[in-house]
Amino acid sequence: MFGLGAATRIYLAPGATDMRKGFNGLYGLVRDQLLCDPLSGHLFLFSNSQRNRLKVLFWDTTGLWVCAKKLEKGRFHWPKAGGTQGKIVLSHEEFAMLLGGIDLAQTQRRRWYRKPVVEESGSSQIPA
Repeated sequence: MFGLGAATRIYLAPGATDMRKGFNGLYGLVRDQLLCDPLSGHLFLFSNSQRNRLKVLFWDTTGLWVCAKKLEKGRFHWPKAGGTQGKIVLSHEEFAMLLGGIDLAQTQRRRWYRKPVVEESGSSQIPA
């Protein structure tokens, strides 16, 4: 499928997304709402209002992928954006925890060296 390299960013769209959206609809949300380039090779995550469905949009240099997951029981613990944020940046570890059902708001970051990555304008990370 697709691999996540160290330079691959993971952007989460706060709020609810209409899960009927496909390639073109999600492409438009990434471009207009998240203010990112959908063809950048980064992952873009969307969830419905019940938080039991998730879609990922990803460009692999030959075409767009739209991957979907529907939980049989339970909900994704979707991080909340503060202020007027248009997107939330997740680390690879936070992405794995989100998919694994862990509430990121109840986790605590440890002091850990991580070389800062130059971020695109308008992006923000989950508060430490």
